[in-house]
Amino acid sequence: MATAPLSPPSAAPIDESRGLSEGARIADTFIAPSKTFTDLRRNASWWAPWLLVSILSLVFFYVVGQKIGYHKVAENQIQASPRAAARVENLPADQREQALERQAKGTQYFLYGYPLVILIFNLVIAAILFATFKFAGGADVNFKTSFAIVNYATLPGVLKLILSIVAVAAGTNPDSFTLDNPVATNPGYFLSAADSPVLHRLGTSLDIFLIWTLILTAIGFTCVSKVKRGTSFGIVFGWWVVATLVGVAFAAAFR
Repeated sequence: MATAPLSPPSAAPIDESRGLSEGARIADTFIAPSKTFTDLRRNASWWAPWLLVSILSLVFFYVVGQKIGYHKVAENQIQASPRAAARVENLPADQREQALERQAKGTQYFLYGYPLVILIFNLVIAAILFATFKFAGGADVNFKTSFAIVNYATLPGVLKLILSIVAVAAGTNPDSFTLDNPVATNPGYFLSAADSPVLHRLGTSLDIFLIWTLILTAIGFTCVSKVKRGTSFGIVFGWWVVATLVGVAFAAAFR
C-alpha cells in the first residue's frame, strides 16, 4: 500500500507576544522610535535607559574629576554668578579657600548620587506629563507607561555624555568648563553666564539633544495613547516653553 508523501516540516510559529528586547528598544529609540514606544504598551519597563544614562553620567563625572578637578569646577560655578563671586571675594583668603573646598566636596558628593537625581527628576516630569495628557488631552495612558516614555526619551543624552567625556578627556579648557553645559551643543555654550545670564539660559534651552528628547517624548505619547500627534507636540513643547521662561526668570533674578 502506498504511503502518503511526507510534507515538509513547517517553520516554528513566531511568538509575537515577546516584543522587543531592552537592547532592541534602546537601538530603536534612535532609528525607529515608534517601534520602541509602541512596545511600551506591552511592557512598560524603564530601567534599561535609566541605567545606561546613569552609568555614563558617573563615567563623565569621574573623567571630570581626573582631568579638571572639582575644586576648579566649584570655582567656575562661583564665577558664573556675580553675586556668589562677590560674596566669596569678600572673604579672607583662608576662608575663601575653605568655601571653595566645601563647595567642591558638596558638588562631588551630589554628582555621585546623580542616578537617584535622574530617577527623581524623571518621576516628576512623568507625573506632570501624565496629568496633562490624561486630564487635558484625554489620553489613554497610565503613569507607569508615561514614566517609561520619559526614560527612553532621555536616551539622546547618552550621545551628549559620550561627546562630553571625549571632550574632557581630550583636554577641554578648564577655565571655561561648566558641568551643566560641557560641550558645544547649544548657543548658550558660547555665551557667558556671568555677563549675559538671560541669553545664556535661553541659549542653553536650545540644546540639540534636549530638542531631540522633546520630540521623542511627543512621539512616545502619540504611540501609546489616542492623542493626535499635533496635540502631543503642543503639550510637550508647551511645557518646555514654560520651563524655559522660568529658567530665564530665575537667571535674571538670582545671577
